[in-house]
Amino acid sequence: MSATTSGRTPATRKRRRLYAVLAGLTMLGIAAALVLTAFQDNIVFFYSPTDLNEKEVRPDQLLRLGGLVEEGSVKKAADGVTTEFVITDLSNTIPVRYGGLLPDLFREGQGVVSQGKLGPDGIFMASEVLAKHDENYMPPEVAEALKKSGQWKEPSK
Repeated sequence: MSATTSGRTPATRKRRRLYAVLAGLTMLGIAAALVLTAFQDNIVFFYSPTDLNEKEVRPDQLLRLGGLVEEGSVKKAADGVTTEFVITDLSNTIPVRYGGLLPDLFREGQGVVSQGKLGPDGIFMASEVLAKHDENYMPPEVAEALKKSGQWKEPSK
């Protein structure tokens, strides 16, 4: 049986195959777009206090908050383990409560990134606090957030 006898030409088979491949690629592209949209918030390394004030946050949402530890804001609770401090991007501030041992390099005026959840009372309940590793270091994301807010000061050498 030849191709012309069956009523189909080789060109239509190739065209069908092309349409099937194009449909598959389109569906793959749509699936990739949906996945990236779903993970969009998790791609960000951390939020600044300004970002967090502008964003809708679910009470159970785990996220990272970064900025500078505000001068004069660090207070130890009576239990000796819980520490309260304020993270600022020099435009907005968020109070933070952390129950654990802080890194040795944690201090006021330095860049930190804390992971945790924002409570209904507006206090960020940190489960982990990361601090800088030398006197000139600031996490690049913190420096970028400060530059965006117009509050960036070049580190002194």
